[in-house]
Formats: sequence, structure tokens, C-alpha cells
Amino acid sequence: MASVTIKDVARVAQVSVATVSRALNGHGNVAEEVRNRVLAAANELRYTPHAAARSLSSRRTQTLGVVLPDLHGEFFSELMRGIDQVARASRLHLLVSSYHGNPEEQGAALRAMRGRVDGLLVMSPYVATPTVLSEHLEPSLPAVLINSQAGLDGAAVIGVDNYGGAVAMVRHLFDSGHRRIAFIAGPEDNFDAHERLRGYRDALAELLPDARPWVVQGGFDEASGHRAGRELLAASPRPDAVFAANDMMALGCLFGFAQSGVRVPQDIALSGFDDIPLARYVHPSLTTMRVNIAELGARAARQLLARVAGESLPDSGAGSASATSSIALPTELIVRESSVANATSGNPKS
Repeated sequence: MASVTIKDVARVAQVSVATVSRALNGHGNVAEEVRNRVLAAANELRYTPHAAARSLSSRRTQTLGVVLPDLHGEFFSELMRGIDQVARASRLHLLVSSYHGNPEEQGAALRAMRGRVDGLLVMSPYVATPTVLSEHLEPSLPAVLINSQAGLDGAAVIGVDNYGGAVAMVRHLFDSGHRRIAFIAGPEDNFDAHERLRGYRDALAELLPDARPWVVQGGFDEASGHRAGRELLAASPRPDAVFAANDMMALGCLFGFAQSGVRVPQDIALSGFDDIPLARYVHPSLTTMRVNIAELGARAARQLLARVAGESLPDSGAGSASATSSIALPTELIVRESSVANATSGNPKS
């Protein structure tokens, strides 16, 4: 039996060879109905593009690179889920690397991606991001930065409204009657942590102008949240509410409170940020700022595909794929039992 060619797929789908090529390569300028027809024809004929020939003709590797500070934890699992869904829909592969927060390993990972990928998704949430990336990121390689500080010419930046989310959480705790609101901060060199701390400070200054910020340093992990919680319990008077800069620290803090017999929220209210899946299943369920983490990964991947194709998305704010753009996804207040007694889990209005 003769091998099936792209011309056969075009004939069955009743479109041009160029349209088949664009549909199979995940280009955005193909109508969804046409793309589905092409994919159905390819499946019916059991057509498999010749990877080597396709790379030679298009100069594409059909692979996206993903460089993250870590791969451990629910946040990164959800982020990768969103990225993978978009990549699979476009029949692309992922090349993933983690640098464990080490700038030298990050530079090595970025250099190792050269020539192997068509574009890069990079999460570099550190204050020194522009310097590190400008030294190691290939200027001609399309790139989208996730949860990173803006400042790299030509790169799109997509993240979340950390500042606005932190302001909204402090306001919720204030509206719930709390006046001694402590904050467990994230790493000092982390951009997300910096913005959440800034939101806490500004909201506290607006709502409680006579109160001094009460900040305990954490590290975005459960252990640092546990240590911070024990430190806060040793204070006199204790805080009546604690806002942790992420859910993992909030869960560590919750465990420390439970060990000391402190009731949440009756004795101390507690809240986090991110809304990782575990947040709704602990007891009491955790009040948090919801970040659609999988959607963050999916939006970043779609933005990258548009840049690889030389296009711009309607919401990118960019006139061309080479222009710098920045998108901040909104957060959503999710009120659960840890900040309001008898709260309805998952209902932001309760």
C-alpha cells in the first residue's frame, strides 16, 4: 500500500495543501471547522507527517521548550497541565527543564534549548530576571515569560494580578472584623512575592492607617509557613488574622496552629493565595485568592504559538509578534471556612 501524503489529506478534506499544513502545524489562522475537518481526514487516512522532512521544509522542530524554577508541587503540576493541553491540541512536543532557582542552571537550560525548540516558555519569577534572560536567551527565539518581571525587549509577559489580589484579600479580612492582620511573605527575590507584599502593605495603610505592617518572612513552602505560624503564636498579643502569600505556606501555618490547639478561624483567621487543589480539602477549608493556574499555562502556550507563527493574539496588546506585551490575569476571592465561620466552600460571595 502506497504511503499516504499530505496531498491525500487535502483531497479528502477538500482544502489546499497549504491549509492542511497550517492546520497540522497549529497555526492560528485556520478556522476551527476547517481544522477539525483536516484532523478528521488525517485520522481517517492514518496520515503521519514525516518529522525530519517537515523540520527541513519548515525549519521547525515541532517542539516547545519550557524552563521552570521547579517541577515539584501542585502549582507547577497545574501549570504544566495547561501548557500540555495546548501543545497536544497542536500536535507539538514539550522539552521541559527545571533550574531549581539557580541562575547558573537557568542559563545552562536556556542555552541547551537553542536549536531544539521553536519557542520558549520561561518562568523566572526573580527580581534579576531581565539581566539573566538577556544574557542567555537567544534574541531570535520567540519567548513568553510567565510570572516574571517585565523588562526584556521583544518578550511577551503573562502573569497574574498579584498586587490586586493581595489588596482584595486584606480588604476581605478587614471587612470580616480583623484588625491585627499579619502577613507571611514569600522569598525576597521573588517578583510574585514582592507584588503580594506590596499589595498587603498598601491595603493595610489604606484600611488601618495606624497599624504597623506585621510581616514574617517565608519561602513559599510548607515548612516556612509552619515556622512562621509558630513565630506568630509566640507574639503577644497574637494576630487575629494571618494572610500567607501562597497556599503552601498557609497549609504549613494551619498545621502549626493545630499542633498548638489554636482554632481557625475562631481564634485566628487564615488565608492564602493561588487556590491549589488541596486548599478546598483541608480542614478548615482554606480561604484564598484563586489563580486559574492551568489557564495561565494554556494562555502562555497560546501566546507563544502565535509568536512562533508570526501572529499576535487579540488580547496580547502587541501589534506584532516581536513587540513586547504584558497580560495580567485577574484573581478571584474564594471565601471558605478558614476566614469566616460557616462559610460555604468555594463560594466567593459567602
